[in-house]
Amino acid sequence: MHSRRALRPFTSLLARLPSQCEVCRAWPAQRVCDACVARFAPPTARCGGCALPMPEGVARCGECIRHPPPLDACIAACTYAWPWPDCIAQFKFRGEAGWAGPLATLLRSAPWVEPALEQCDLVLPMPLAPGRLGERGFNQAHELARRLAPAKTDATLLLRTRDTPAQSGLARAERLRNLRGAFAVEPLRAASLHGRRVVLVDDVMTSGASLFAAAATLRLAGAAHITGVVLARTDPPR
Repeated sequence: MHSRRALRPFTSLLARLPSQCEVCRAWPAQRVCDACVARFAPPTARCGGCALPMPEGVARCGECIRHPPPLDACIAACTYAWPWPDCIAQFKFRGEAGWAGPLATLLRSAPWVEPALEQCDLVLPMPLAPGRLGERGFNQAHELARRLAPAKTDATLLLRTRDTPAQSGLARAERLRNLRGAFAVEPLRAASLHGRRVVLVDDVMTSGASLFAAAATLRLAGAAHITGVVLARTDPPR
């Protein structure tokens, strides 16, 4: 953990140097060049409750109308499809923290993210269980959040109280049951959420179960408005 902190100034310097685009190999370029962002992360009409793609002019999907989620709004920057899974894997699982800056820039450039950040009182990263945090050495959601809004980011208010079994293969209702009691608000600071507008940040949203469970915890603690902001959304198969 300490070695990773020691490397952060060096990683920050590398992030500012000219490099080759990881997608198209253009040189010199940012980690992902503007042309690839425009091509592979175009603005997409999405459901305001769960960020699934929707036809233009449709605000909410049928599921969110029938069962409103605990989020007031949900925004995704891109679809979890090539080239983003590999980019996120390098960041999340291979310890390449230098990806945080480029991916946060991609997230900030998505429509409605900037207004959400400006209007909120707090930016909270989705927390990791202690064991998972120890394995990775950093929380990727926190790295994104502190680059989106460093003055508003609070990584100690929302807690992950326990790890959960793998969610893959479970139906949405089962995922939600699996996550009951997995999140909590720091008891001595719960009052700081009363009446506040919160942005909840994560890297990848699959079914939405984790994000919804965390949002429900924040709602019970008194948050007045909650916007989920995710880098990538897993879309249903066509």
